[in-house]
This record gives sequence, C-alpha cells and structure tokens, in this order.
Amino acid sequence: MSARERLTGALYGAGWGTVKRLPEPVAVRLGRTIADLAWKQRGEGVLRLESNYARVVPDASPARLAELSRAGMRSYLRYWMESFRLPAWSTERIAAGVDVEDMHHVTDGLAAGKGVIVALPHLANWDLAGAWVTTGLGIPFTTVAERLKPETLYDRFVAYREGLGMEVLPHSGGSAFGTLARRLRGGGLVCLVADRDLSASGVEVDFFGERARMPGGPALLAQHTGARLLPVTLWYDESPVMRGRIHPPVEVPASGTRPEKTSVMTQALADAFATGIADHPEDWHMLQRLWIKDLDPARDPATAPEKDQKGTS
Repeated sequence: MSARERLTGALYGAGWGTVKRLPEPVAVRLGRTIADLAWKQRGEGVLRLESNYARVVPDASPARLAELSRAGMRSYLRYWMESFRLPAWSTERIAAGVDVEDMHHVTDGLAAGKGVIVALPHLANWDLAGAWVTTGLGIPFTTVAERLKPETLYDRFVAYREGLGMEVLPHSGGSAFGTLARRLRGGGLVCLVADRDLSASGVEVDFFGERARMPGGPALLAQHTGARLLPVTLWYDESPVMRGRIHPPVEVPASGTRPEKTSVMTQALADAFATGIADHPEDWHMLQRLWIKDLDPARDPATAPEKDQKGTS
C-alpha cells in the first residue's frame, strides 16, 4: 500500500470516527467550510465538475459555471457529512430526512413478486436514500460497490453500508450479476448507481447532446428476470430534507435483439437521469470524466485495464 493510500484511508477513518460525534449544525458548517476551501483551490476535481456542468447547462457563463461548481462542492460535502453521521442517526432522524415522490412504483413492483431494480445517478445522497429504504421503510436491498483503493477504504464502505442494512457486492469479480439476478427472482430489491460505466461493456447513450457510456447491467437484469426497472433522481433543497422522485418504469422493448433492447432501455435511463440532473445540476456529484470525448485511451474503461478509482459507487 502506498503512502497516499494509507493517508486516504486514515482521513476517511477520521471522518467516520469524528464527524459523527459533532452536533449537526457544527457538521453542516464544517462541510461548507471544507467545500469552499476545496473550491477556491481550483483542483482537478473542481475543474472537472465545471466541465461536466458546462454540458448540463450549455448556455452558462464562466461566472455561472463557477457559481454552480461552488454549490456543487457544497452539495458534495453535504453528502460526506451526512454519510459520516448516518451510523449515529436514529431511525426517526433517517425517516424525517427523506421525502420521495411516487414511491408506489417500488412498493407495487415488490408486491407483484417479480423484483424491482432501482437505478440512479450520483445525485444528492444515495446512501441516505438507501438507509431510508432499509431503516425507514424496512425494505432490505442488494447493491454493488466499486472496489476502491486502498482496500481498507473499500472495507470501510462495505461495513458502513452493511451497517445501514444493505447487502453489498463487489463490482469486480464477475459474480455480482448472478447474485443480483437471484435476489430479483426471489422478489427482492436491487439498487444500482448507474450513470458512470466502470467496465469494458458500457452502453453508448446520448447524454446532454454528446455520447457517453453507462452500464448496461440494470437493463440486462430486467430482461433476464422480468423485474421492474425504475429510474430514481434525488436532490437537496434549502431544508434539511433530501427530496426524491421515482420515475415511471422503463419497459423492455417488444422486439429486437438483446443488445438492441439493452441500448433502448439504457438510453431511457439516461434520459430520466438527465431530467433530474438538469433540474438540480449542483447536486450531481460527477467529479470524474464521463463523456467519451473526455476519455483518453488510458482513462477509457472500455479500452484500459485500469479504472479511475476516484469517487465511490
């Protein structure tokens, strides 16, 4: 393990150990302060965030993009402050922290007994949404996590999410798809962050007018199992409550080959994601390269064996 990896693991460990003990107003102010300092440094992540926002808001001036990236960093640090504190939150606090529209799409799908796949982008706090589902609603689910470096950091994320009631499978290793399919055939719930491809099998989609790759797994699982596929978007407002919307189901096309059906369904997911991101761009925490034009051969997951390890899934 490199010195940088050891430092990264130690910093995240300190966050989980210290921030969760802070009074909530103090944690909020701390997150905003860290976000503003990072934004002022104009590092690679902030510049990439602005570049991504330029696709989402193509008519934005440089001043508007800077304003968006500052708000985006504050939203991103809100995610981290909440995530560090989630293990210490009561069931009541979690239940009061989330408000989701059209949840009947999920509950009706589960009642039908064929399983439900929830697919969402990196908007607001997907971990809080997961805790709300498992703790507030009492619905267990299975998800997949990117293998982060150092390994101790990945282990922390797995333990953290399992502590919130989630079953967590590693993204790499090849066995996740089969396990997810079994959970769905058993009538279960699967939740997947699905706006950034981490494999060599991503599906090309049109996303804000340019080509990008997104994972085809959610669409393939729906085809294999008959499970209901639901896009979900999340956002923050000025209150302490995170908002969300369950979009209508993405249907499996009646005709076409499996790759053709997967392409159509993944595009439908991308379109739903784009709707939520366009409405709340500052809550889209995409500090990595996403569009194909931005990926050089060394960074393109479809052509390179090494993945960009920044961020989480």
